[in-house]
Amino acid sequence: MKTISNSWSFTDFLDDNYIYIDKTENIYNLLKNEKKVFISRPRRFGKSLTLDTIGTLFENGVNPYFKDTWIYDKWTEPTYPVLRLDFLKCSVTDVDDFKNQFALILNRFALKHKISEYVQNSDPATALDNLLEGLKAEDKKVVILIDEYDRQLTANISKPDLYNKFSEILHRIYAVLNNNTSIKFLAVTGVTRLKDDAIFSVGTDIKDISYYSEYSQLIGFTRDEIKHFYFEYLKLATAYENRICVDEVNDSLLNSMLDKIAYYYDGYCFDEMCNKTVLSTWSVNNFFQEVKSSGEVTFGDYWFENGGIPSILANYLKDHELKAFDYLDENSAVTVSTNSFLNPTSLLNIDQNVLMCQTGYLTLRSSLSSGESKIDLGIPNREIYKALLQLISLNFFCDNVSIRNDKRENILDCGNARDIIELFNKAINTIAYDKFPIKSEHALESLIMLYLLGAGVDVCSESHSSKGRSDLKIERENRRIVIEFKFAKNEKEAKNKLKEAVEQIRNRDYGNTLPLKSDLLRIAAVYNSDPTVRKISDFELV
Repeated sequence: MKTISNSWSFTDFLDDNYIYIDKTENIYNLLKNEKKVFISRPRRFGKSLTLDTIGTLFENGVNPYFKDTWIYDKWTEPTYPVLRLDFLKCSVTDVDDFKNQFALILNRFALKHKISEYVQNSDPATALDNLLEGLKAEDKKVVILIDEYDRQLTANISKPDLYNKFSEILHRIYAVLNNNTSIKFLAVTGVTRLKDDAIFSVGTDIKDISYYSEYSQLIGFTRDEIKHFYFEYLKLATAYENRICVDEVNDSLLNSMLDKIAYYYDGYCFDEMCNKTVLSTWSVNNFFQEVKSSGEVTFGDYWFENGGIPSILANYLKDHELKAFDYLDENSAVTVSTNSFLNPTSLLNIDQNVLMCQTGYLTLRSSLSSGESKIDLGIPNREIYKALLQLISLNFFCDNVSIRNDKRENILDCGNARDIIELFNKAINTIAYDKFPIKSEHALESLIMLYLLGAGVDVCSESHSSKGRSDLKIERENRRIVIEFKFAKNEKEAKNKLKEAVEQIRNRDYGNTLPLKSDLLRIAAVYNSDPTVRKISDFELV
């Protein structure tokens, strides 16, 4: 069984016997049909690895790294020098440091490839122009790969002066790249697509392929790719999930496991026709790694846990209030203008929903090619929904989240039903009513879930069983807590709603599912919205 890798280096896959999802047919089509491209994807999606694969192909040809891949007997291009510009390695806080670091990269490249006509310069745009002119004088072509082009911009979204200084520098750098005959191929990646700030200004010949249907699955995994390349790991996960031997796993069980993986990690759409989706590479890799190491099937929140809130969004939220109500329903969509989606001009005034999409919290949910003036964006999958609720929780409660009592004991582990309800009422009282008015059962459920997620609790809403679904389920090491919420307008209605909730728990036997826990707490709880009450006023342990 080959090892799973989250490496950014393509050569590691051969050197260390890692699994490689063969994307070389997509890459071949890209290199044959395009000359200068930009592609936007969220962090931890495989942008850097894609660039490194292209760079390795141009630098080395197909030997030895591309043996057994689709492209091996089809690629006939000669090798080319590859200029790699990784903006993650350049300063985001000091313009002069950035200039020096950029110039140093160019100097080292010119020295390595013996470009005698190159003239050093401390100005990035001038130095790059000198390098390309030097290559032209020697009748050489270069492949240029720019990773995270927007790093200096996303890091300074809350610092307009520094943002504008970096924007000006980048604008001049990309102007040099336009219509330059020394460039064999140019690929640029980033999180954001900004039409006016840098690479997409008027006259550019760099093509934005971020939502081209033919390249929509170039980065990210498809279900078929997982079933083919991760087959042994998929069988292992299926066997663990069903408590059977690997030899007993059949195709129906494999597809069922794929459905579960897709529920958590699929749903990202970069297809202008809104037909094709991909799964998160980082999440899928970590899921299978954990299955192999733990012997259990756990659908972890790997994308959020790895880096927390993307820095661009964290910086944005310093000066902007999050529109939390847009994202509380896992299956709902938000609407944005097609123009604001396709043509954001600056991070300083970008539409919040567009930014949420570019950072990976939302994804395309309607066709871009329909000609409509509005498009829909939605939450990709369960993992991102939980990450989004964590983001909202942190933004709402400002770290004022605690699930411990005065003795520093975890209330969810040792508290009784009254203790847990008092914790929920504390959460309700934490924020101003006009900021989060609880006008429905769903709003109550969402607020409690937000609070618990902010505390790092394993909690899920609308938990399904064979007889129905409970509103909230909290899993602890030795305890399962199941809550059925109801919403009432006054005291009389609250009493009736409590009886309804109790009967619902009993009739549907909520919480009595595998794996069994030594302690099961099933609580019926009613929120009384009377302006003089506004709390969970009635509850009962079932």
